[in-house]
Amino acid sequence: MKIWKSVVGKLWITILLLVSFVLAFLTILLLEFFENYHITQVEQQLENTAEKIAAVIEDHENEQTGLNVAWELVDDPAHILIAENDQVFHYSPFESDTAKISKETITADPALSAVFDNQRKVEAEINVGGEGDADSRFENSFIVGVPVQLNDGENGAVFIYQSLEVIKETTEQTTKLILVAAGIAIILTTVFAFFLSTRVTAPLRTMRVAATELSQGNFDTKVPILTTDEIGALATSFNRMAYQLKGNIHALNQEKEQLSSILSSMADGVITLDQDGHVLITNPPAKQFLHDWNFEKKAEGGSEETPDLLQSLFIEAVKTETEQEGEITLQGRSYVMIVSPLYNADSVRGAVTVVRDMTEERRLDKLREDFIANVSHELRTPISMMQGYSEAIVDDIAASEEEKREIAQIIHEESLRMGRLVNELLDLARMQAGHITLNKEQTALEPFLQRVTNKFGGLAKEKNIFLSAQMDDAETMVYVDEDRLEQVLTNLIDNALRHTPESGSVSVIHEAKEEVHLIQVKDSGSGIPEEDLPFVFERFYKADKARTRGRAGTGLGLSIAKNIVQAHGGTIKVQSRLGHGTVFFFTIPKQTS
Repeated sequence: MKIWKSVVGKLWITILLLVSFVLAFLTILLLEFFENYHITQVEQQLENTAEKIAAVIEDHENEQTGLNVAWELVDDPAHILIAENDQVFHYSPFESDTAKISKETITADPALSAVFDNQRKVEAEINVGGEGDADSRFENSFIVGVPVQLNDGENGAVFIYQSLEVIKETTEQTTKLILVAAGIAIILTTVFAFFLSTRVTAPLRTMRVAATELSQGNFDTKVPILTTDEIGALATSFNRMAYQLKGNIHALNQEKEQLSSILSSMADGVITLDQDGHVLITNPPAKQFLHDWNFEKKAEGGSEETPDLLQSLFIEAVKTETEQEGEITLQGRSYVMIVSPLYNADSVRGAVTVVRDMTEERRLDKLREDFIANVSHELRTPISMMQGYSEAIVDDIAASEEEKREIAQIIHEESLRMGRLVNELLDLARMQAGHITLNKEQTALEPFLQRVTNKFGGLAKEKNIFLSAQMDDAETMVYVDEDRLEQVLTNLIDNALRHTPESGSVSVIHEAKEEVHLIQVKDSGSGIPEEDLPFVFERFYKADKARTRGRAGTGLGLSIAKNIVQAHGGTIKVQSRLGHGTVFFFTIPKQTS
């Protein structure tokens, strides 16, 4: 087998060509870089030195002192020339005659002489011609001229120059070093590439043998091989194995992902237990359930702890091999746990538990029970009274016509009360179902509030209660359903009057806020106990006896008022202190249509 057809030859040639190309490209870049770098450094150094010397001369009042300092700042291979003008030049006493450039060379060059006329910094290369010229020794030199203001007012200049031959010598030395390093690198790469190639093929042959052994049996699927070297032989074995493994792993992952997706998307919690009752698999709702359990019981290692009820249901399910069910209350929520046994070929190998949050169902059941109880309680009294008084009429217990009329009046009032209760229940049901219809129109707020307040003037006078209405803006217009809003105010003012003692006060107050109108009904009555405040807007709720309604109350008024205000886009709240009065306040959004 020829060497260039083997893995050794291919790796060797590839590495050698790659490294050679990189080294050649890098050598060119480095040579270009260092040549430019040396020139740039010399230019920058000469320029900085010239500027420093110009600053020193300008800062020293004594010209000779400034010149002495200037001579000290210049080191070989740079040379300095200081001109008071285009005629008078000063040379460093440390310079040899061969290092001194003539003033004719300076003045003859337009670029350099411009420093006297334009007072600006100049840079130039000196190319003076042939060997017969006076300053041919400075050919291919770089010079920097910086203007300087002398003490006598003359516009002088500082010239610093240096031969570029020094840079050329430095560049040639750098080039030699780079070429030598590149040659050594290529030699070392050749040896290393051959050594590496031979070393790589040895483990590949070993791996081919191992892969061939693993490819026996069920891993017999063939795949095309495009090469005949060691890598091709290794690919043959591994492709056989990989094809089968890929299929098997893909099928397993598909089943796992499908099961995981189903469990994760379930609203109910799922807990899988092994035959010892240890948790194997949980989905997010189940993890939260176990977390809440461990938090409540302050147990360590939450994932290993399970509720006692779950353990007892698991034991019973494994023992009887039947489904078991139980309910537990945790963190204020109700959960139903259904434990079903899991079977293998001949025995129970564990159980799966479904944890279902039944809090909302239990709450609705409680609401239905409370609603039926409240309605029954509210209807029982008027029905009993109507039944009793009607029996009195039937049995001729009422002796006089006046007594009969009185009994009939009571029956009539109780029937009206039952009618109001039924109508309020229907209204409340429609509102809570979202079927409330508002007939909104532009309404002047001041006359409206005044009219509703005046309706209770007689009752307030009878109870010796001071009733008033306070307006923030007489011109205020609101877009509301006037009848519905009157229903809200009627309920609030009526409640305030019935729970305010004699000589008390009830105020209806309007305030115009930035985005809403705030309407308050404030009384100086008995107040509402703090524990009752969160529930005053619930159906049939009545506070303690300090605010017990009269016989006409149904316990639905505030709940209806809340739904009407919310239908207008506002909010209603209450503030109260026992013995210090109560304030009901609600908002109406500011809008024109």
